[in-house]
Amino acid sequence: MSATENTRPAGTDSGLLSPVWAGTPVEAVTSDEAWLAAMVEFEAALATAQARLGAVPDGTAAAIRAAGESGRLDLVELARLGREAANPVVGFVKHLTGLVASTAPEAAGHVHAGSTSQDVLDSAAMLVATRALCLVRDDLARIRTALTELARDHRGTAAVARTLTQHAVPTTFGTKAATWLTLICDAHERVDALLRQGLPVSMGGAAGTLAAYHDHLTAAGVADDHPELRLATLVADELGLARPTLPWHAARTPIADLAAVLNFVGGALGKFAADVLVLSRTEIAEVAEPAAVGRGQSSAMPQKRNPVLSVLVATAARQIPVYALVLGQSMVAEDERSSGAWHAEWQPLRECLRLAAGASHTAAELAQGVVVATERIRVNLSLTGSSLVAERLSVALGQELGRQRAKEAVTRAVRDTELGMPAADALRHALNEAGLVDGRSACLDSLAELLDPEGYLGAAAPLVDRAVHRAHTAATPLTPSQEPEAKQ
Repeated sequence: MSATENTRPAGTDSGLLSPVWAGTPVEAVTSDEAWLAAMVEFEAALATAQARLGAVPDGTAAAIRAAGESGRLDLVELARLGREAANPVVGFVKHLTGLVASTAPEAAGHVHAGSTSQDVLDSAAMLVATRALCLVRDDLARIRTALTELARDHRGTAAVARTLTQHAVPTTFGTKAATWLTLICDAHERVDALLRQGLPVSMGGAAGTLAAYHDHLTAAGVADDHPELRLATLVADELGLARPTLPWHAARTPIADLAAVLNFVGGALGKFAADVLVLSRTEIAEVAEPAAVGRGQSSAMPQKRNPVLSVLVATAARQIPVYALVLGQSMVAEDERSSGAWHAEWQPLRECLRLAAGASHTAAELAQGVVVATERIRVNLSLTGSSLVAERLSVALGQELGRQRAKEAVTRAVRDTELGMPAADALRHALNEAGLVDGRSACLDSLAELLDPEGYLGAAAPLVDRAVHRAHTAATPLTPSQEPEAKQ
């Protein structure tokens, strides 16, 4: 049975199995409807540019837009027709032309003039991606502001640093937040840079030479030496996209750039979520997610309030690299148009956009509402006693015993304190075993100071200050004239 004979109803891509983006702003800008609208937008922009050159009637673009907005382009039918050509554009152009012909016959012959499927779909992808990236950028800016405040507020809040899941040395909660903040700043600036550079229009014609565009224009009496080059510039400007040096049908730099940036965004958000998940464990409880009615409920255990915001962000962070890998592999494209590499990009690109934007939207709510339990942080700081400053004791004793003997003595003292021996007695005993007469050491004279975790924070405070200062030097927002907007 052919695609056109299949009359079974299609399901809806509602995000049932992807709550990361379901119901968030990116849902609307990456839907099938949004993608179809972007394809219509390209066709209208092409007709607008051709009309400016005098190659098509002035009303052609308006007729194309009207046809696209008529509601008579059946997404399910176009999707199934896509099986006949391995892409959705062929059926789309046929149906769009038919709709234009029904209301403006004189314009129908100029729909898609000189263009090819990849021009339409790639340009539509860049429009969709630009809009999704704007959402991500704005969410990252909100996270950046929230984490700046968190780092500054807890600049001096002494806390446990954990390495390989174990208590390591003292740090500050502000330093933890500053680490998240730095990653978010990195992600924010990468997204902003990509938007400032601009995603490019795709116009190459059948094999990247714009030959059919040229012939359509010259047949219409456009006398420029190479009017197709001017046409490509006009279309890019009409869509608010960048003007590439060459057609990029088989040079997939724009897709690779998107993959890299979205992958980085996922990783930065994922680190934040991963730490919140650990710190919100019942036995740690140093942070809690913002509460909301019904959020975090368990289907079986009514006592639970699960950290669902962090779970959603972590879910996205684990998926994006896989989709991004497909996009990176698509750079290996043979000839002037690939047989499969281009086609493999579409769904992974959309999922990368959805997951990154869904995660950034979710992480913004998390960052703005995360609750820090300073009293619990203080309790956890004392759990491992002198073990937390063992490194400091090793440094202090190193001048008298040498590095290795000092480390062995401190390890022995820590072991004894874990068995209940007071820290001073344990250290004196360890020093006796290390060969110091009567366990005497200058270290013992300042033991109380050496055992104070708040006295062993290194450069934590100035490092937080650096991160906060960097975050305040925010990327300048795009001006309204630079914002990518759909042409009406």
